[in-house]
Amino acid sequence: MQQISNFMQTYLETLHIPNIEWTDVAEIIIITFLVYYIMVWIKNTKAWSLLKGISMILIFLLIAAILDMSTILWIAENVLSLAVIALVVVLQPELRKALEELGRKNILSSIVSFDTKKETDGRFSDKTIQEIVKACVEMGKVKTGALIVIEQEHSLSDYERTGIVVDGVVTSQLLINIFEHNTPLHDGAVIVRGDRITSATCYLPLSDNMGLSKELGTRHRAGVGISEVTDSLTIIVSEETGKISTAYNGVLRRNLDVDGLREELIKAQNKALEEKTILKKLKGRSKSAKKF
Repeated sequence: MQQISNFMQTYLETLHIPNIEWTDVAEIIIITFLVYYIMVWIKNTKAWSLLKGISMILIFLLIAAILDMSTILWIAENVLSLAVIALVVVLQPELRKALEELGRKNILSSIVSFDTKKETDGRFSDKTIQEIVKACVEMGKVKTGALIVIEQEHSLSDYERTGIVVDGVVTSQLLINIFEHNTPLHDGAVIVRGDRITSATCYLPLSDNMGLSKELGTRHRAGVGISEVTDSLTIIVSEETGKISTAYNGVLRRNLDVDGLREELIKAQNKALEEKTILKKLKGRSKSAKKF
């Protein structure tokens, strides 16, 4: 025991423990929140896809460094400065938007949030599912064409900006009125985030998939197109046949009945999602995992 005690005493004497002041703790907290919000911003923009691509390049360069591939490393060193400038140019719209949001945002309320009502609600409520299903069925009966894009993890902000802001609660009456013939908002897509319709008359990218049936029109190709570049669920009501289809991950499911459409919406609802507060994230995800 004496030897152990002498060893510990000698070790602690040689161990350098820096003096930690309150400013150091404040610095750590500030840097933590800055990194967190930067990662959230990256995930909600095109930078998320770019970040994944850059990560693959960095892994490749790491392998090249381990294997001492001098030519590849030389090229990487000379291209690095140009790559940084190119990255800033590519992300210029996102950077400008982030700075504008920073000026409008209430930072204190977003950091300290005690709202627990959203826990296990999922991305949208059961009432929203009922309203969307009811609207699609009613529009299908009278062959009113519709295109409804439901946002999931990937942000659809870029596509919202191509349309007209609505910001209304999802109801069957509102959806039917939007897509009614000869109304100002009927042409284009509606984007749904959570329990609200954010925008209407939005433009979507068309799919280049040659495997799609030739009988499908622009509405179906736009529905598949947005599902190929995002993880959104798109609901299409055919203006010619009144049939209901969904597109997810580039796959089109056609001629769905009420139960089939509700099943697709329940999958997208993802009730296992946790509330979006930092305090909840610090507690862990055990409660959500058990319910799932």
